[in-house]
Amino acid sequence: MENIDRRSVLGLSLAASALVLPTAAAAQTYGPTEGKEVGPGVRVVALGDRKSNIPAYAMVKLRDVVIQPGAKTPDNVMKNDMVCHLTEGELSVVQNNNKFTVKKGDVWTCAKADTTEGTQNMGNAVAIMRVIDLMTA
Repeated sequence: MENIDRRSVLGLSLAASALVLPTAAAAQTYGPTEGKEVGPGVRVVALGDRKSNIPAYAMVKLRDVVIQPGAKTPDNVMKNDMVCHLTEGELSVVQNNNKFTVKKGDVWTCAKADTTEGTQNMGNAVAIMRVIDLMTA
């Protein structure tokens, strides 16, 4: 067996550690024609759905709402309960006349028929709002 000096061991250790270090997950991006355009600068990309095991809900659906800088969604009354998560960007949200800002990583909820909400992307980057729709029918 050949002799291994300290420098060789250090070099091998550094090379091996580079293989196991975690890397940041890449952000989800969408092309300009993916999904369905629901307003100027606003697209909805359906990601999937499945029957729910939660007794109050028949199905869950997952979608991303992609909002370009300066674009906004109109005020809407929520048709179902939902959980929203901002995966990219920053949004100004008006929910039942209460204005707040959500940033990447923030989570908020909306209640069926009790929540009116509109959003606007006031930033310089695309905002992606991931929505989990909790469907009763």
